[in-house]
Amino acid sequence: MTFKSLLPCAAAAFLFHPSLQAGDAGTAEHVVLIVWDGLRPDMVNASNTPILEQLRQGGTFFSRHHAAYPSTTEVNGTALATGMYPANSGIVGNREFRPKINPAESSATEAEKSVRAGDEAGGGKYLSTPTIYETLQAAGFSTLVAGTKPVALLPDRSPNRTSGAAAKSVNVFAGKSLPENLLPGLEVAFGKFPEKPSFPDVPQNQWTVDVLLNELWKTGVPKLTLLWLSDPDFTQHDTQPGSEKALASLRENDRMLGLVLESLKAKGIRDKTDVLLVSDHGFSTIDQSVDFVSMLNEAGLRATKKFSAQPETGEILVVGNGGSVFFYIVGHDSGTLNRMVDCLQKSRQCGVIFSSAGQQGTFPLSAAHINSPEAPDAVVSMLWNDSPNASGVKGLITANTALLKKPGKGMHGSLSPYDMHNTLIANGPDFRAGFVDELPSGNTDVAPTVLWILGVPPAQKMDGRILGESLTNYPWKMFSGVPRTKPDGSSI
Repeated sequence: MTFKSLLPCAAAAFLFHPSLQAGDAGTAEHVVLIVWDGLRPDMVNASNTPILEQLRQGGTFFSRHHAAYPSTTEVNGTALATGMYPANSGIVGNREFRPKINPAESSATEAEKSVRAGDEAGGGKYLSTPTIYETLQAAGFSTLVAGTKPVALLPDRSPNRTSGAAAKSVNVFAGKSLPENLLPGLEVAFGKFPEKPSFPDVPQNQWTVDVLLNELWKTGVPKLTLLWLSDPDFTQHDTQPGSEKALASLRENDRMLGLVLESLKAKGIRDKTDVLLVSDHGFSTIDQSVDFVSMLNEAGLRATKKFSAQPETGEILVVGNGGSVFFYIVGHDSGTLNRMVDCLQKSRQCGVIFSSAGQQGTFPLSAAHINSPEAPDAVVSMLWNDSPNASGVKGLITANTALLKKPGKGMHGSLSPYDMHNTLIANGPDFRAGFVDELPSGNTDVAPTVLWILGVPPAQKMDGRILGESLTNYPWKMFSGVPRTKPDGSSI
């Protein structure tokens, strides 16, 4: 009898609870976490991504890996950094309405202006929990972050880098840097960060990779490095999954992955490094769009995308988040919420509806772990279907017209399995070779697993679990009631 047959999937989170005991750690001296933004697992193959395919074949492929909902970048960038669901991390959308940051309209949660204003308003708690980068620095280990997109600010956002490991830790994000005085030297050596993305986004990604390999790693590789690339996300948004340009972006990312692996090999530390390649979410293609502001106003409600004056109780702010839409009701008026939910339920474009009060026919926000203190009053995950796009790639969704994205363009953010099913591949001394992990896993599980490998306890209990079934040296005996066999069926 195998481990899989003895262990119901629902019990996995209990058996692999992310609590560390003295002496628990992997063997790797370094962890490199690479994010290919928007990578669907069905796009990984010998043709599109030969180097990544070799990494998969020689390591662990998490076949049932999923994003946190909503399946968007900032939500999952935070989940990867904290090991927490959105309700507990503090970030529930790419765009949110936070009156203390902007009283008139929604703000981008990754924007540096939002981050600084959020920390100021919340006493340094823009993210509700510490990130693993902050945890490692508190334990005396420096970290590095290099990201093409602004989301790379979130894992290590503090401008205070004057002492300890924080003083030796660097974050280069979207052409900016922490500490700020690092950037002029980088621009002399590598030129200015390209102002606008290309499709594929080779110039911006190459600049980020060059900075990491030829400057940030020049004097050594720290315990934890994050490299966040903008593709295939940027190119799939401009075209669609499976397009010629999108496939070209995969090949370019794969080439850059090869540069990272060669750099580790040249430094003599590849066999001492765990490389985890993950995507923040999957991807779909827009089938049709909906104007929710017009829909609600036609139903006699008061909806807008931006308040032009001091809003009154019952007014609704509509905030698009890709394949999901947020609805904020001024004063959290229950009568308005009931009427709005009734209107949404009568629409043929809406999929699953979540509401703060759990109205009949809706799910509570807590069912999707999006009930944060800043949460909207209602959230709609848009309809999806299995039909293929013009490039032959399955997965279509309805989107909100506020995004200004036309049908045929790539999009994500819904509960569609094509958005929620994302990629995780791990290769290194701590991960089983040639192993396909069929247990459910998620982006929240990456942070506790990384901390376990590096032997550093989390600052607080995480929502995610340690991916123990994939690890070669995981202490199975620490759990009472665990079947007395390893995942391969051999005896403990």
